[in-house]
Amino acid sequence: MKHKKKNFPTLKNDWLYSENQVFLKNIYQRFLRNPKKIDSIWYKIFKNIDNKKDLITYDNKDIGNSIINKKKKNDQNLKKNIFNNNTISIRERFLNLIRSFRKLGHYSAHLDPLNLAIKKNIMELSLDYYNFSKNELKELVNKDLFPYKIHLKSYYDIYILLKKTYCSSIGFEFMHLNKINEKIWLQKYIEKKIFSLYGIRKNKKNIIKGLIQSETFESFIHTKFPGTKRFSLEGCDVLIPMLKEIIQYGILNKTKKIFFGMAHRGRLNVMFNIFKCNIPQMYQNYFSNNDQSHYTGDVKYHLGAKITIKKNFHKIDIVLLDNPSHLEIITPIVLGQCKSFLDSTKTESDLSNNIIPIIIHGDAAFTGQGVIQETLNMSQVPGYCVFGSIHIIINNQIGFTTSKKKYLQSSTYCTDIAKMIDSPIFHVNADQPESVIFIIKLALKFRFLFKKDVFIDLVCYRRLGHNEADDPSITQPLLYKTIKNHKKVCDIYLNKINKFNNKYTKKTQKYYELYKIYLHHNLKNNINKKQIVNLYNNKIKKNQIIIDKIKNFSFSNLIKKMLHILTPPKNFLLHYQVKKIFDNRLKMIEGNSLWDWGSAEILSYAALIIKGITCRLSGEDVRRGTFSHRHAAVYCQNTGKTYIPLKNIFSTQNNFHIWDSVLSEEATLAFEYGYSISKNFSLNIWEAQFGDFVNGGQVIIDQFIVSGQQKWGHNSSIVLMLPHGYEGQGPEHSSARIERFLQLCAQKNMRVCIPTTPAQLYHLIQKQGTTILIKKPLIIFTPKSLLRNSKTFSTLKELSHGTFQKVLIQKKNISCNTIKKIIFCSGKIYYDLLKYYQKNNLSNILIMRLEQLYPFPTKSIKKVIHQFCFIENCIWCQEEPKNQGAWVFFYFNFKKYISNFFKNVQLQYIGRPKWASTAEGNLSSHKIEQHNIIKKACTPC
Repeated sequence: MKHKKKNFPTLKNDWLYSENQVFLKNIYQRFLRNPKKIDSIWYKIFKNIDNKKDLITYDNKDIGNSIINKKKKNDQNLKKNIFNNNTISIRERFLNLIRSFRKLGHYSAHLDPLNLAIKKNIMELSLDYYNFSKNELKELVNKDLFPYKIHLKSYYDIYILLKKTYCSSIGFEFMHLNKINEKIWLQKYIEKKIFSLYGIRKNKKNIIKGLIQSETFESFIHTKFPGTKRFSLEGCDVLIPMLKEIIQYGILNKTKKIFFGMAHRGRLNVMFNIFKCNIPQMYQNYFSNNDQSHYTGDVKYHLGAKITIKKNFHKIDIVLLDNPSHLEIITPIVLGQCKSFLDSTKTESDLSNNIIPIIIHGDAAFTGQGVIQETLNMSQVPGYCVFGSIHIIINNQIGFTTSKKKYLQSSTYCTDIAKMIDSPIFHVNADQPESVIFIIKLALKFRFLFKKDVFIDLVCYRRLGHNEADDPSITQPLLYKTIKNHKKVCDIYLNKINKFNNKYTKKTQKYYELYKIYLHHNLKNNINKKQIVNLYNNKIKKNQIIIDKIKNFSFSNLIKKMLHILTPPKNFLLHYQVKKIFDNRLKMIEGNSLWDWGSAEILSYAALIIKGITCRLSGEDVRRGTFSHRHAAVYCQNTGKTYIPLKNIFSTQNNFHIWDSVLSEEATLAFEYGYSISKNFSLNIWEAQFGDFVNGGQVIIDQFIVSGQQKWGHNSSIVLMLPHGYEGQGPEHSSARIERFLQLCAQKNMRVCIPTTPAQLYHLIQKQGTTILIKKPLIIFTPKSLLRNSKTFSTLKELSHGTFQKVLIQKKNISCNTIKKIIFCSGKIYYDLLKYYQKNNLSNILIMRLEQLYPFPTKSIKKVIHQFCFIENCIWCQEEPKNQGAWVFFYFNFKKYISNFFKNVQLQYIGRPKWASTAEGNLSSHKIEQHNIIKKACTPC
């Protein structure tokens, strides 16, 4: 067998990097002393280099650079030879030049307002590279050189145009797009309109006003409230005229809503100049006069805002979502709100025109936060698509305190990740306002036309520190020397336009004075307390039609509808296992079989749909169910077509949505939270594949779901379904971390439940979906093995006439005098205790399971235990380790509310000891431990 000759790509290319200079110097010195003692590959390389004497005369200094420069020159000459061939026409060479400008021009564009970035020298953009002669450049242009008409005569004129278009203050990246029609549209728009939109009088006036507003606001706050945090927009003032252009575009295109998401950089400026919030008042702490002391509120630069603008007989709502300091987490929440609005919009027109999602990012966060990748990945998926967003990256080139790009990212641009969804990227110099306005108009038109995300890399700088108390020169002394001497964008732009017409000088001075008066007026104005109260008014708006449907609901009608939808269409072949499940469901409806978990859940959604409630479910494999129990969507085995029974309750119906999500927790949970806060009379469920994986979305839980109402007054009714239970599947498939949710419970901020029967789940879902008063998030720890445990199943009567019970016991008729021990528990372990209880004929034990953990069901527990007078032992029994589960939570609540019923009786713990992990990895060990817990708990008194 012949061995293939080894290739050494590293030696062919990578050795030429300048970082290898010292290495090259040493090895070259060895070559000069004794060529035979170095590796044969290096020998050949140095042998082939011409002009050795020139290298030696450098006295061995800069040997690496000399070699690299020689190599570059040779490569350039080699490439140039491609176009030296006389057979290649001028037209072909020029077409290559045009393509190079479109593809590579952004590398040579003047993007950095501070002029610190080193521009790449791109050979393919030079005339010499293509070996053009002067006479050739003077030739007249062929008409078919562009796919549209041009008015330039010579090739040289076109070259100048291309250079101005692609290498000025805008860098265009669109040649990576896969769809030719998108590329052609962008080429035509950019090359024909880039200069025609500049210099429009109205644009100049709006730009100047926006810049003055932004700059004056920052200087006013800085003067009146020195040292306070505001996360200044200075250095990127052009954002204000940019956002105003978006609003104007939305009004002209009859857009109904614009949703904004942004971090704290420049947020107060946006709130004041776009949303008309009285920020100066807030700095004087008038905002703290809120009488509702049970709300904690949030810092100014996290708050959201809303404004309705009426213009030209059109009304547009503009919403800025509240956002914590977890920067990019707002991105999927914005999309969730947009999707909710789209789903509730009943119109025959193009849905994409109804909304504009605008997400403002920071450069370091955009490229550094994983939630961006997750969100982009799901942005074009049907269940999450909002027909594209406009992404504006405030690229201040510093990323908190790090100014060296190599410490921040591995890619050339912070926006390179956007290429994963085949979107155009536009880089623009923030000190060139007219270029910025051109780009935002281009981005909006592209998004409306092609329904795709567009990314704008707004290259700017940060004039002050990360916050106003921070001295950035500690870590960036040279950078901030440059910034200190750099003119503000408003001055730069005024100087530019005054060169052509000095009439703007007096007008701008007058506007400066008027705007300062406006700021002082806002500072003196008293705040309207009613407006503050409205921030926390999270009661659901009444919908009398739905209220009437809930009151007039008929369970018998529900059963009829279920019979109808469980019959699949003609020639629809069900999988044999699914057919068996559907046949069993028909028996349940007829009263011939008990209701299992999946069937009771489907019945609950059907009941809500009949009541007029919109239902949305999402999660990994949520249609079938992780444990193949739900089957809310079924598939024909012959054609692959999908049938969703719950979509067929009525002939015209659009109030049931179920989506198998992408493999993500953080972004999908954030999306569903965003969806839930803008929907009234809806049920919004996110299900984890296993409850253990919910910690992938912990930021959403901590910052939004459990605290959003306290901080911002948000009314979310989101439901988290988290499969939980110890069944020997190991540490990552056992625990949904009950203890973490219970630790976050306070001020009645949510409900935490562990239903142990299908009827309990049915009623829990009904209660959540039809709550008329203030809604709260609901956390449900759902079963796994119990899904097929027939002892858990419910009767039709329990579904039709029952209600959700916060506490359950093993049987109703118990002799009060014989009970000596009460075992408190929750979840699956109840059935393990019950099995042991029945097997050993224990009669002196009461097993009480808490179906609702929070709010703690004090009244329900007292109602049961008050009749038992001879209790000697009280036990809390759980599967989870002692430092996990509900033990600590139950202990303190028992001590506070229940212990006075049992004098001299201490609450004991029985369960696994404290563990760092959640569960055993070995099935045998699990069974032994589980058996010991049950046995110990049921030991006679």
